[in-house]
Amino acid sequence: MAWPKMAWPKVAWVCNWLDPSLPEDEARLLNFSDTTVAFLMRQDPAARVEKLIGLVRHNATALTNQVNLTAVLPPPRRAMRIATHLLPCYSHPAVRPIYDDPALRATIEEVTAPLGPRIKDAGIRISTHPGQYCVLATESDAVRQASIEEIEYHVHVMRLLGHSGGWHPHGAHVNVHGGGRAAGIEAFRASLALLSEDAQGLLTIENDEIAYGLDDVLPVADALPVVLDIHHHWVMTGDYIRPDDPRITRVIESWRGTRPVAHVSSPKEALVEGMDPDTLPDRAAMLEAGANTRDLRAHSNRLWNRAHAAWAAGHLAWADIEVEAKDKNLATQDFAVAAGLVEFVEPPPAYVKPVRARKAAAAPATPEPRRKGVRKPASAESTVLEPRRSALGAPVASADTVVMRKPRRTARAGRKAESGTSDR
Repeated sequence: MAWPKMAWPKVAWVCNWLDPSLPEDEARLLNFSDTTVAFLMRQDPAARVEKLIGLVRHNATALTNQVNLTAVLPPPRRAMRIATHLLPCYSHPAVRPIYDDPALRATIEEVTAPLGPRIKDAGIRISTHPGQYCVLATESDAVRQASIEEIEYHVHVMRLLGHSGGWHPHGAHVNVHGGGRAAGIEAFRASLALLSEDAQGLLTIENDEIAYGLDDVLPVADALPVVLDIHHHWVMTGDYIRPDDPRITRVIESWRGTRPVAHVSSPKEALVEGMDPDTLPDRAAMLEAGANTRDLRAHSNRLWNRAHAAWAAGHLAWADIEVEAKDKNLATQDFAVAAGLVEFVEPPPAYVKPVRARKAAAAPATPEPRRKGVRKPASAESTVLEPRRSALGAPVASADTVVMRKPRRTARAGRKAESGTSDR
């Protein structure tokens, strides 16, 4: 069955792909691995290169798996945010020269070359989101320069994937927060001029929940697109902003003809005992009940509140939406169903078939200490998980099991300290 040729709003999953039904060794192949600058610097030069070659091969394989899984989803779900560490530690001044090694450069070009055409052919919208230590509105020259290097790294990733040059090609964007409040939004504007032309064509600015709200970032909407985070806006103001709010017109105009992107997340379900999932969470009541603003900022596993999800779905009338939730693609699937973009008919069948890729370079002999939340590649070989005819466990499967619907209309120390926000 061919999908209808029409423009659908998209909902995006972010950073990591989850499938609880997979054994651990296969689940590792779906997400990136990382390392630390300290570990790399303890190795001899050859071992540093070997380590990075192994990580780059693993991460490119993981991204290939993520793209393949996203490509077989219905069109409204073909959007994703790529995790930041495809090329680990790339922007750090001690590590960046290692990436000039000819073997490492050749590996990067080899493993990323097939990805750009695959992403474009499948109609997948992609983005990246440098960490909150990336601060352009700052009074520190060192922080500004480090932030520029980080942004340019993300632009380099987009370039490798064929998504650079011009104004947000194929809807791609590199999204950042404003930065330090003391410097002011005009300091952000001044820093834009220091970015490369490609970076200026990809960068977007998002309102946060501490320093720069929606009204604070709109003054730079003439220079770059604004990503409206409707949860951040609620945390800061208590306002459930509506799609017909006049400020959203300015947000749309900032994208200059490219379909805008918005973010949504939800406060945790257990924050206040007995919260009704069919009633919009009341910020004032939650604070009065003992929650604090940090509690409100924390992301829930899924968009559990039906009234909240219906409110967020209303914004699909003007924007694609990235769902920021701990259950990642599983949460995005829930939201796509709640928004009326897709509907389950039956559980999907088994979906992956391991295919061995060629061997990567051997890992360095010195074992790396394990860090919480970071997994090493399962082996020296990479495995591409190819979809048979559907996506994954809980998410939407194929044209045989999905009904398409139109959306319903429903009512690092110093740098991090400057921004004080988190989308992770």
